[in-house]
Amino acid sequence: MTRPKGAPHKPTSKWVGLATWILIAVVVLLAVVFLAKWARGLEPVQEFLVRYSGHSELPQNAPVGIPAWLGWQHFLNAFFIVLIIRSGWQVRTTARPKAYWTRKNTGVFTTRTKPTKISLELWFHLSLDVLWVLNGLVFIVMLFVSGGWMRIVPTNWDVIPNAFSAALQYASLNWPVENGWVNYNALQVLAYFSVVFIAAPLAAITGVRMSPAWPKGNAVLDRVYPMEVARKIHFPVMLFFFGFVIMHVALVLCTGVLKNLNHMFASRDDAGWLGLGIFALSVAVMVGSYFLAKPIFLRPIAGLMGKISK
Repeated sequence: MTRPKGAPHKPTSKWVGLATWILIAVVVLLAVVFLAKWARGLEPVQEFLVRYSGHSELPQNAPVGIPAWLGWQHFLNAFFIVLIIRSGWQVRTTARPKAYWTRKNTGVFTTRTKPTKISLELWFHLSLDVLWVLNGLVFIVMLFVSGGWMRIVPTNWDVIPNAFSAALQYASLNWPVENGWVNYNALQVLAYFSVVFIAAPLAAITGVRMSPAWPKGNAVLDRVYPMEVARKIHFPVMLFFFGFVIMHVALVLCTGVLKNLNHMFASRDDAGWLGLGIFALSVAVMVGSYFLAKPIFLRPIAGLMGKISK
């Protein structure tokens, strides 16, 4: 049966491609699980797991527990990252923006050159970036003031073999014993360290290079830090954050959801329901913000800071 003339073409190839990638991912995951289970049956691997449990010992003065400020920081970071990924994808895929924003050249940020007109999507993305960076600076300060940095910064080289041990335990579905209230496992430590001290700074540095805030016409700066380099780093960093969020949420839900959510959102070391309630509320806020982040709602807010045009 032929398709009627003028009828829209169904994007079946797109769904077939997506289904193929999902199938490949499932096959790869199953292969990893079977390989890990086989490896755990080997005597040298068993001896390795006995020697390295998956947890690297913390300094004696490391703080215990998760304070309330960290719970707020956790929510704000998740909130900003979700919207940053959404707006960043919109900037990357929107060919014809429906509206543009131009900064008001008055007040503290007055410049001699005329402000650059940017798409509303880019304005939203950059605004979120600024809020996320400010929140991150508060987080870093609090982390070092409270001593919490000792929980996510490796202080012993045995974190490497312990991370391999934890990864093998996760892959074999016989997961390491968790006690995040006292000490994260070594794989978590390396993941959190990478997010806070590597990926986040890279996202900020490359974002500044790609933003209108970068000095224009400076040949020296452009040669030292080319735009192409920033672009090649910025997008993979976004994919890293996306993957981290997926894995982080999955493991939180699969390794004792009530206790984990109480740690993260209620600053309590028990399996009550308070953390789940706060988490559900925070998810509702994030989902609502995700769907409300549209031009019709963004225009009035952006108009307070600049001029909106088509």
